[in-house]
Amino acid sequence: MSFTRANLVYKYGWEHTKSDDPKLTGEPDSNLLNRSEGYEVLYMIDKLMATWNLKNVAPGQKIEKMIKDHPSHLRSQLHVKEWINDNWDRY
Repeated sequence: MSFTRANLVYKYGWEHTKSDDPKLTGEPDSNLLNRSEGYEVLYMIDKLMATWNLKNVAPGQKIEKMIKDHPSHLRSQLHVKEWINDNWDRY
């Protein structure tokens, strides 16, 4: 299942600058995650759902909420991914 824009709970901006890539690929890495950009949040949700073999909208929305609520000092995609993984059961 692909998590889509229609499945998002929060409101996001969808504009991007020339330095941003709205078609992100690869694995979450040291690049910074902008939690207010819809395409970046969708990318993270889709990657985590695929990695963890999650098939329904509800886990995707949980990931979305965790992305929005994660500690602000964790800014890289990799650190956000690790924080979500480490805190999934407690959230």
